[in-house]
Amino acid sequence: MHKHFSIENKFRCRGFRLWVFPSRFRAVLTIVLISSMGCYTGCAKSNPPAGQAGGSQPAPPADTTHPVQQQPVQTDVAYWLTTPDRSQLLKQQQVALLFSPASGQQPTIEVDTTQTFQTIDGFGFALTGGSAYLIHKLPAAQQAALLQELFGNDSNSIHISYIRISIGASDLNRSAFTYDDMPAGQTDTTLEYFNLGADQYDLIPILQKVLQIQPGLHIIATPWSAPAWMKTNHSLIGGSLDTAYYAVYARYFVRYIQTMQSLGIPIEAITPQNEPLYGGNNPSMMMQPQEELRFVRDYLGPAFQQADIRTKIVVYDHNCDRPDYPLTILQDPVARQYVDGSAFHLYAGNITALSQVHHAYPDKQVYFTEQWTGGPDQFGPNLSWDILNLIVGATRNWSRCVIKWNLASDPDYQPHTPGGCSSCLGALTIGSDIIRNSSYYSIAHASKFVPSGSVRVYSTDLPALPNVAFLTPNGSKVLIVYNPSSADQTFQISFRGKQVSPVLPAGAVGTFVWK
Repeated sequence: MHKHFSIENKFRCRGFRLWVFPSRFRAVLTIVLISSMGCYTGCAKSNPPAGQAGGSQPAPPADTTHPVQQQPVQTDVAYWLTTPDRSQLLKQQQVALLFSPASGQQPTIEVDTTQTFQTIDGFGFALTGGSAYLIHKLPAAQQAALLQELFGNDSNSIHISYIRISIGASDLNRSAFTYDDMPAGQTDTTLEYFNLGADQYDLIPILQKVLQIQPGLHIIATPWSAPAWMKTNHSLIGGSLDTAYYAVYARYFVRYIQTMQSLGIPIEAITPQNEPLYGGNNPSMMMQPQEELRFVRDYLGPAFQQADIRTKIVVYDHNCDRPDYPLTILQDPVARQYVDGSAFHLYAGNITALSQVHHAYPDKQVYFTEQWTGGPDQFGPNLSWDILNLIVGATRNWSRCVIKWNLASDPDYQPHTPGGCSSCLGALTIGSDIIRNSSYYSIAHASKFVPSGSVRVYSTDLPALPNVAFLTPNGSKVLIVYNPSSADQTFQISFRGKQVSPVLPAGAVGTFVWK
C-alpha cells in the first residue's frame, strides 16, 4: 500500500518590519517578495480553483509521455519456455531465431516432416468428479474464465483437447457410487433404476459448458467398478464381475453412452475397466486378461454393434509392465474386430511397452490415459519427469494422447473417497485462489501448440536433448525439447537445410513453433 502525504509550506508572521530598510530598497523588496511567493496575503496560502486561470503560478503542463511499447522481436521461430525455478512459466521469449544456411558445432535436432508417424488426438487431464465439483463451486465469472483458459483456442488458453472421465465414481469423487446402486440383496437386471447419480450436479453441467467452448473435445470414459450387485463380493471395492451379469453390464455401457449422448456429451471411447489388475482402491474391480477378453468378445462388442454404438473400445488401461494383457485380447481374432486399441499407465514398467504392442498390431491404436503427480508439488522434478516420460516418451512410442491425473484438487488434495488417493495433486489447486502446478505446464507445452489432427514427425533422437516434433493441420511445425543437464545448452534446430540456434536453460522445457 502506498501512503500519500500533503505537504504545506507555512510561513509564520514575525512582524516583518520593512521600515528598517532604507526607503530606496522598499519598492524592490516588495516586487521580489510578490514574484517569489506568488499570491500570498498576510500568512495564508491560496490556490485558484481547478481550471481557473487566476494566480501568478501557471498550471502544470499536461503529461505527454507514454509507456514504452516493446516491439516484438522479428523471428522465424517462436519460443515458449518453462524453467524449473518457475521464473519462466510458458513464457514466450523475445529472441530472434532466424533460419540461415550457416551451421555451427552445437548438437543438432533435425526435423523432417516427410517422415510421419501417428496422428495425435490430443493432450489433457482427467476431469474427475472431484475436479468438476471444485470448478462448479467457483463464482460464475471466475468459472467461465477458467474454462476458457483451459479449453479455449485464444492466445491466453492452453487448448486442452482430450479428457478422461469416470463411469460412476472414481476414487477422486466425494463418495463412491455407480449408476445403478441397489439396496443390499437386490438386483436390477433390466436397468430400470439406471441414472447418472451425483454426476448430474457437477460433472454433467461442467462438461456441457466445456463442449460449448471446445466442441471437438475427445472424451474417453472408464469405470472404477460395476454396481456392487453385479460383483462376486457385492462390494464397490475389489471383487470381480460375476459372469451371470456380463450381458447386463454390457447393456449398462450402452445405456451410459446413449444417456450421455442425449445430454449433448459424445463419448468417443471407453475402457472396460480402470486398472483391472488392482482391487485395493475405492471403488475398484479386478478383471483378468481372459475375463476382459470374454467380456469384450462375447458381450460388449456385440452389444455395441447391435445398438449401433460407434464408441471405440480400448482395452487394458493399466501399467506398462503387462503388455501381455492387451496382447492376449488382440490376438483373439473375434475380440480384435471390436477393439480400437490399448490404454496404458506408467506406475510400473517402461514406456516402450506401447511400441511393443503397436508393432505387434500396427493397425490398432495406443493411448496414454493416466499418470498422477503426488503432492506437495516438486515443480522442477515433476515437470522434467512428465516431459521426458510422457510428452516425449509416450508420443515417441506411438501414443495418440497424453492424459494426466487429474485436473483439480483443493489444498488438502480433496475431494477423494474414503481410502482413495489422499495426495493426488491436481494440475490446478483450487482454494482461496487458483494455483497452476507442474502438470498444468507439462501438458500445456504440448496442448497449446499441438491440436487434434496433428501428426508426429521425425526429429533426431538426442539423449542429451530429449525431444518430439509434430506437424499441425495448419502446417506449423512444433518441436518440444527438454534439457536434462545442469547447464544451459545451445543447440541447433535444422529444417530443410537451414538452422536456428536457441539456448535452453538447465532443467527447462521449450516449445518451438514455425511455419
